[in-house]
Amino acid sequence: MKKVLVISYSQSGQLSQFVKSATEPLNQSDEIQVDYHILEPVKPYPYPWTFYSFFDAFPEAIYMNGCELKPAPHLSDDYDLIIIGYTVWFLAPATPITGFLKTDQAKQLLKDKPVVTLIACRDMWVMAQEKMKSLIKDCGGHLIDNAVLTDQSGTIYSFVTTPRWMLTGKKDPFWVFPAAGVSKQDITESARFGTRLVSALSQNLEKEARPLLTNLNAVKVNGKLIGSEKIATRSFMIWGKLIQRSGQPGAFSRKVVITIYVLFLITMIFTLVPINLLAKKLISPLMKKSIEKSTEYYEKPSGR
Repeated sequence: MKKVLVISYSQSGQLSQFVKSATEPLNQSDEIQVDYHILEPVKPYPYPWTFYSFFDAFPEAIYMNGCELKPAPHLSDDYDLIIIGYTVWFLAPATPITGFLKTDQAKQLLKDKPVVTLIACRDMWVMAQEKMKSLIKDCGGHLIDNAVLTDQSGTIYSFVTTPRWMLTGKKDPFWVFPAAGVSKQDITESARFGTRLVSALSQNLEKEARPLLTNLNAVKVNGKLIGSEKIATRSFMIWGKLIQRSGQPGAFSRKVVITIYVLFLITMIFTLVPINLLAKKLISPLMKKSIEKSTEYYEKPSGR
């Protein structure tokens, strides 16, 4: 009997749907025991977010400070495979996931184990996954696969649709904007990942420390956004530090700095972002090989 542990945190419920679909084939197998550990912060994050609670979570997310979690239920001491499902907060893994992966329990569970990550988010996630790689490595785990489902509305539209969804709970199409979030079809079709894992586990392939989800279109990186993610991450680090120094979470002084930051962010989105996208479109033919090389790297280990 193979044993699989699925660790996840979903605020809106979308990631939970992805995890459920992707792991259902594992549940249906008589030869696999699946344990689910859904992380619960001691102080729950609101959904929908309020304006200030949303941006107040930003500094701790980008600096991966983690948060206090409720005690985990009894889990086995030894698993054949670990699956971690997470969303991206401000180009970093969601704070509850970060918090868990910094615990002694996580280190005990992941040590010398193959790990598969599942991500559901906008189409800017590669910097978050780089941070996740470091967290898994620090726990002694070995990342063998990564599967990503991204927002159906696309990069430009999601600047509007994602905040609307997070702040109001509404993800339906409106005006000229498409629906927010991952499509239902993509979530349903993610069962293919679980089907492949069932087959791999039956052959003990997880012990070979190599990708199991290849040729399943598990990951598709938009190479033109990699540079933007790196620039945004540096900006987030600067502003995150300024906000942290202005006061504790919830403090009035911190809200003042957050307000200034949001005004700065809006200005950037409507001025520099379009210019940056246009510039990238113009120079991308000259950087084709470099972009292709970066794309290939960030799509590892599973690839398309």
